[in-house]
Amino acid sequence: LDRPVTEFVWASDSKHIFFITEDDRKQNIYRLNTEKKIHESVTDENAVYQNLHTNAKGELIALYSSPDMPEEIYAFENGKFKQVTHVHEVFISSLKKIYKKGFTSISKDGTKVSGILYLPDSTSKKLPLILFIHGGPVAQDDYSFDQTRETFAAAGFAVAAVNYRGSSGRGSAFCKAIYADWGNKEVMDILGATDYLVQAGYADASKLAIAGWSYGGILTNYTIAADQRFKAAASGAGSSLQFSIYGTDQYINQYEREIGSPWKNVQKWIDISYPFFKVEKIKTPTLFMASQNDFNVPVAGAEQMYQAFKSVGIPSELIIYPNQNHGLIVPSYIVHRFERQLEWFRKYLK
Repeated sequence: LDRPVTEFVWASDSKHIFFITEDDRKQNIYRLNTEKKIHESVTDENAVYQNLHTNAKGELIALYSSPDMPEEIYAFENGKFKQVTHVHEVFISSLKKIYKKGFTSISKDGTKVSGILYLPDSTSKKLPLILFIHGGPVAQDDYSFDQTRETFAAAGFAVAAVNYRGSSGRGSAFCKAIYADWGNKEVMDILGATDYLVQAGYADASKLAIAGWSYGGILTNYTIAADQRFKAAASGAGSSLQFSIYGTDQYINQYEREIGSPWKNVQKWIDISYPFFKVEKIKTPTLFMASQNDFNVPVAGAEQMYQAFKSVGIPSELIIYPNQNHGLIVPSYIVHRFERQLEWFRKYLK
């Protein structure tokens, strides 16, 4: 089974193991027959199951989320999962209804790439587009409730999630396609999705923006350095001058296996740092964001790009959230991030 497999639990008969499998934009529950060595799907939905648990009787529960509903507890009864809790019903009823649909785009080298589109309503056409890119890169955007993209779509934007090469859910080869080749195939896939959404009439080609956090922020930098169409960007917890990240983050083993030591493989490190070295070719006003105590993608990554932008005269701002690690956990900071990103997009996409 060429997919990520997690959260194994024994069935009450001690002959089966339940587990969760991540597939293209979804996560479902499977059952393995340990005697026959075969597996079968228990659920098959455009949704996300996670946190699978069982008790001494073998009764199963899991968290379930769909594009229209945050996580609720589901229990396995009479061969199927049924909803137990209704924690988010009041919250969901207070929100603007957002239209979502999956899509497939074709990159210029012929690769099929999966994505999810969020629109203010089902009839929306030629809207300003925000490509909000996931981190990882070994992760995927899926059919679970997505508060970030819901928020941007409710503000009147078309919003796209793109599972570029390097993402999980499409098999090992798709995941490893960017090995030692950062900022190449991923950008090709992001641009392919952009072209598709423009050609399909969802996005206004003159009002394109890109944003992301972590590897999504890194890919934001790569993309605006590779293509000048984007009128605005918001790069969160990103980096570009990768030399300076070596030894200050948590990925030394990965770097030395995949890229090689900076002093031994200088040209490769320059190649994967191209947004910094090509900053004079960038035209996109960019809002840089970072967390002060981030040891995953250190704050220097945003500071250096902000300074480079200021030095060459590209409109830019820098926001550093104090005493935060890789993600924000202070509620007021989370609200602030949404507000500042939306202000930035409205300013430059008009």
